[in-house]
Amino acid sequence: MTATTFRIGGDLEVRRLGFGAMHLATDPGPAREAALSVARRAVELGITLVDTAHMYGGGANEEILAEALHPYPEGLLITTKVGITRPSPSEEWKLDGRPDSLRDQVEQGLRRLRVERIELLQLHRIDPETPLAEQLGALRDLRDEGKIGRIGLSEITAAELAEARKTVEIASVQNRYNLLDREHEPVLRACEAAGIAFLPWRPVAWGDAGANAEVLAVAAELEVTPTQVALAWLLARSPVVLPIPGTARIDHLEENVAAEDVRLTSAHLQVLDRSAGAE
Repeated sequence: MTATTFRIGGDLEVRRLGFGAMHLATDPGPAREAALSVARRAVELGITLVDTAHMYGGGANEEILAEALHPYPEGLLITTKVGITRPSPSEEWKLDGRPDSLRDQVEQGLRRLRVERIELLQLHRIDPETPLAEQLGALRDLRDEGKIGRIGLSEITAAELAEARKTVEIASVQNRYNLLDREHEPVLRACEAAGIAFLPWRPVAWGDAGANAEVLAVAAELEVTPTQVALAWLLARSPVVLPIPGTARIDHLEENVAAEDVRLTSAHLQVLDRSAGAE
């Protein structure tokens, strides 16, 4: 049977099927009220891993999670990301891995999430203008100060992961990956070998999974949705995979969570592998 939990960093246990908060509305009004309800429903359904980022609304996404869920129930992990900034609302977002900037973003995240320590802090992207060792060194210093617990990376190559691990322990990697997009398969395999959590973003390939004949056939046979097939495939792909599907609707959230109960046979997996041209 597929394991339903994973220990990030070897000790921080979470339910493998998480929730990506990026789509939650933050502006005042009915959409914001709905976003609060979605976040609360996610926790009611037993989700213990929630993903956000400084970039999502310039911190507004972190704030809405705190509004919805603080004081946080025991065992809930809200992971956030830093390394992309926007100097002013009129300017574009840009990579910014300078140590002072990373420290400032972490301090902002602590305040917005209303915590004294961020248990998993991920570098949203590697800034090519700042040496990787300096970026990771800044996060390591923050970890040593007790402001973050574990360090993760996002959208990296297997070579970059290996280089990063020379500087600091890496607990997680968040890369684009799904049934129909396996560009980062080498990174997943590197994470699997090292026991590093792999959080695929865009885990369902939006509408593509539903348009794929093989996915539709498996979904019809099991009487589930194509989205649920795509998520179940991820859970079966590797024990280190922690999908974080995002939504702003409770019905979609409940559909996603129910994917954990979908059981794919070896025959189903062979059909789905053929759908993406995998050998």
